[in-house]
Amino acid sequence: MKKIVTLLACFGLVFVSCSDDDDAGVLPPVDPPAIEFTAGSADFSNYVSVGNSLTAGFSDAALFIDGQTASYPAMLSSNFALVGGGEFNIPFMADNLGGATLGGTPILGNRLFLSFSSGSPIPTPVSGMGATEISNVLSGSFNNMGVPGAKSFHLIAPGYGNLQGVPTGAANPYFARFASTPNTTVLADAAVQNPSFFSLWIGNNDILSYATSGGAGVDQTGNPDPSTYGGNDITDPMAFAGVYDALLQTLTANGAGGVVANIPDVTSIPFFTTVPHAPLDPTNPAFGPQIPTLNQNFTLLNQVFAFLQVPERSITFSETGPSALVIKDESLTDLSAQITQVLLANGVDQGTAAVTGFLYGQARQATPDDLIVFTSQTVIATLNQEAFATLQGLGLPPESAGQLAINGVTFPLEDQWVLTPTEQTAVATAVTAYNQTIAALAMQYDVALVDANAYLRDVISADGQTLADGSVVTDTYGTGGGFSLDGVHPSPRGYALLANLFVDAINTKYGSNLPGVNPLEFTGLYIE
Repeated sequence: MKKIVTLLACFGLVFVSCSDDDDAGVLPPVDPPAIEFTAGSADFSNYVSVGNSLTAGFSDAALFIDGQTASYPAMLSSNFALVGGGEFNIPFMADNLGGATLGGTPILGNRLFLSFSSGSPIPTPVSGMGATEISNVLSGSFNNMGVPGAKSFHLIAPGYGNLQGVPTGAANPYFARFASTPNTTVLADAAVQNPSFFSLWIGNNDILSYATSGGAGVDQTGNPDPSTYGGNDITDPMAFAGVYDALLQTLTANGAGGVVANIPDVTSIPFFTTVPHAPLDPTNPAFGPQIPTLNQNFTLLNQVFAFLQVPERSITFSETGPSALVIKDESLTDLSAQITQVLLANGVDQGTAAVTGFLYGQARQATPDDLIVFTSQTVIATLNQEAFATLQGLGLPPESAGQLAINGVTFPLEDQWVLTPTEQTAVATAVTAYNQTIAALAMQYDVALVDANAYLRDVISADGQTLADGSVVTDTYGTGGGFSLDGVHPSPRGYALLANLFVDAINTKYGSNLPGVNPLEFTGLYIE
């Protein structure tokens, strides 16, 4: 207040001084009128957000206080406060480590950070044990109902927050911390707060775990019973539609307004675009000198592939440029038996023929159409211990077994590390179906729709988002500013850009003029 009074006093002195000379008609500078913000037809007095990790503020592979504070719903609530919005309660973790224990035993890992002291920064978990104990259940109701790991049908599943089900995976540890009762549902705890306005962003995890596991799950299209699904399965689009309808029916039952967001193409995020399909460098002293021998050893196998009329499966490493990984593609016809028989017919001993068939029956080298998952970089060109033991069990001496058990080089990189074109098609088909449902139901229930899919595809993944200071936010891992170190979840700055997308959709739908947030006020990368 003193500062304001001083400035006014100065203006007064200037005016008096001017009145004594020839410039008496010059008026002092006047500040532009303040913008009057309005809620339009919306009522933001009691805002509740529903969703998964994207709603909770998950970042850098963990949930922690700073990330929760920088969640897009928290940013929206700051805008809503300008036009009558109320308190926004968040079920905060206990610290900024992100890890958590159950009965004193760690069950959730700490957040990641970049260690520049090594000279080659790689994502590293923050040291220390997280202070969040899952059994210390929080009391009260919470406006941020984002539950990391939740799929669409989990939001209506009784017992999803039952502490007793956490050890078996039947319940979610995050929701167990703040569920009102052991057998409640996420939707019930959101609805009982009687929100006047809500946001809903759900469905990402219904396909994400399938994708991040390299398609190790099952596409459950045609199976409407989620109780039979595995953790990495794709949710049946019809089951998703039924759940989404139930969510909106409940959330709008009291006449509340709201905003929903569709599902981005998960295969365009850094988790799938950072590790190249051809990372094997001939200048690497651990790989380059081995190339001539490797090519010689694969000569006979390549001849077998040609004989079996599948020359596209041939394996060759370049001595002058990067080489593609050798991968296992489960969509290929398994030629193990045929390879073995052809080798036997050409005088190869039984043991060698059998091992070769076993290893390369569904093998090929990766192409630019394959997506190598981010976590594969920890195993590429390393010894596969399980394969090493298996090959010894097949009769190979340790030295030979070791030579044939190098991930992505002599031992085909397993399915969990690669999302093949066939698996990508399953993901894309589900995304399209989910987004059609979301758009139709947004119209039916008369709520605002955020096209997060188009934004990620056409802005962030294409040219990037240019900010007021001229900097550009992209999806480049680590340096782009849009994504956190897990390669999946946004950084705080990325969440700010998303919050503004929500604000734009809300303003358009409800006639409000909320200002949004300044992305430059939020970091693009936490520095430890």
